[in-house]
Amino acid sequence: MNNNEMKVEFLSKSVNEGFARAVVSSFVSQLDPTIEELSDIKTAVSEAVTNSIIHAYPNVEGKIFVKGKLIGNEVEIEISDNGIGIENIEKAKEPLFTTKGNLERSGMGFAIMENFMDELNIESILGLGTKISMKKKIKKYLFEDNKYSN
Repeated sequence: MNNNEMKVEFLSKSVNEGFARAVVSSFVSQLDPTIEELSDIKTAVSEAVTNSIIHAYPNVEGKIFVKGKLIGNEVEIEISDNGIGIENIEKAKEPLFTTKGNLERSGMGFAIMENFMDELNIESILGLGTKISMKKKIKKYLFEDNKYSN
């Protein structure tokens, strides 16, 4: 693995959501520690990891996997689990839909991920798990021109 790739796994505990955000933030910051898109990426990762913690492993702990890749000025992040899977992805993507209303969940996770990232792909197989792939293009700051560029 080189500086352009990242891979980490951890248990599906709520305290590890912050760990995932910090790891991805550090990884992406090597492009430019001041990138304006960093907050969006951290929020999308937080939503994806929280979904795995809450939905993938009901009443048991499991593993969550985070992979990252930098290709030019684009960040690719993959969050996956080996949990119960999503029965109906299109329904799950609907804003305000939640299967965990008793936990005061808002049902906005996928909507937030879609809004904050340039691309979002969700793959899930019942009983085998879910993989969320996200991409975000990072604007590069051109110091000589004092502006951002794609």
